[in-house]
Amino acid sequence: MSTATAAAAAGDRIGTARLPLRQLFGSAVLGLRTRRLRAALSALGIAIGIGAMVAVVGVSSSAQANLVAEIDALGTNLLTVTPGQTFLGSNEVLPDTAVATIKHMANVSSAVAVYQVSSENVYRSPSVPSAQTGGIGVDAAGEALPGVVGTTMASGHFLDAVSQRYPEVVLGAQAANILGIGRVGGHVMVYLGNTWFTVVGILKPAVLDSTLDSTAFISLPVAARMFRTQPNPSEIYVRANQNDVTQVANLLAPTADPQNADGVQVSRPSDALEARAAVKGQFTTLLLGLGAVALLVGAIGIANIMVISVLERRSEIGLRRALGAKKRHISTQFLTEASLLAALGGVAGLLIGAGATEIYAQAKNEPFVIPLYALIAAPVAGFAIGALAGLYPAAKAARLSPTEALRTA
Repeated sequence: MSTATAAAAAGDRIGTARLPLRQLFGSAVLGLRTRRLRAALSALGIAIGIGAMVAVVGVSSSAQANLVAEIDALGTNLLTVTPGQTFLGSNEVLPDTAVATIKHMANVSSAVAVYQVSSENVYRSPSVPSAQTGGIGVDAAGEALPGVVGTTMASGHFLDAVSQRYPEVVLGAQAANILGIGRVGGHVMVYLGNTWFTVVGILKPAVLDSTLDSTAFISLPVAARMFRTQPNPSEIYVRANQNDVTQVANLLAPTADPQNADGVQVSRPSDALEARAAVKGQFTTLLLGLGAVALLVGAIGIANIMVISVLERRSEIGLRRALGAKKRHISTQFLTEASLLAALGGVAGLLIGAGATEIYAQAKNEPFVIPLYALIAAPVAGFAIGALAGLYPAAKAARLSPTEALRTA
């Protein structure tokens, strides 16, 4: 073989030379290991951005999972019946037969009503100024109220047969907190309508209707005798069979008030909770946008550190080019370093976000939930961001000629 032919063959081999993946990643890892502190600080920006996004998604998902679990536990078959408003804006009145007729409906398992006790307030003692009501309302209620609305007693018992004859009261969770009553017993009393009432029970928070939490409940016979409360329900709670909720909802208005069905409003409290979960999802989108800003800052940091690395490693680049490395080899190496650096930041961010979510879930006693897409997207997003951030430094490194790189080294 002639010298010219051998040289041409050698040139062809150099021109078609490939950089094995093992060697490529080895070079990238070596480049990062020789500048550990700088690499760690650069990856920190990506880690903080991705960690914030994972934490936002995880906390939101945990809260939503807890809310959905509460809805499932309490059931989506609770319906409420309330009087609407007339054309002139005044309140309609439900007939006193509404509860009885609703209980006789097919596919209705239970129903109970509350009756507003107008112009009456509850105080810890007569010494409290009348204007300081604490926002506590007073309602008369049926004995089955806790079971129908899906709550239980935190202390004591609910209204019973004795409560229909004597001044006894049950406090909602928030009402008890405002009045400074933690538990019943020892003849704890409150001042209601210029009369001392014995506190016989405190309800746990009612998830499906939080308005009950700031209410004091007395029996209807006592309310009628002492405050002339009329037996016209201000709200009726209805439990329907789970598979017949829609059918029951459509019939509740004409059943409650056959003479004026248009003046009756029917709703499902679980719909409001589901809407609240949807609002949390929208708020999560805003927080994700803030996390994206942190990612952008991290990407700029990686691009900056890779440009500095190119300037510092000109002698290395020149030597490799002199030994036959092509532009694509140089650019691929620096692009791999940037991608690997950001991917490591993505993994670190995933761990940070998962840790923050776990702490939140433990503090709030909620399930620990991180969506599968977040587990996959964190390192993938880091890798992609690193690749984008490394495009310019990689191109800059590839454009260096061997003679220029060795001369300026």
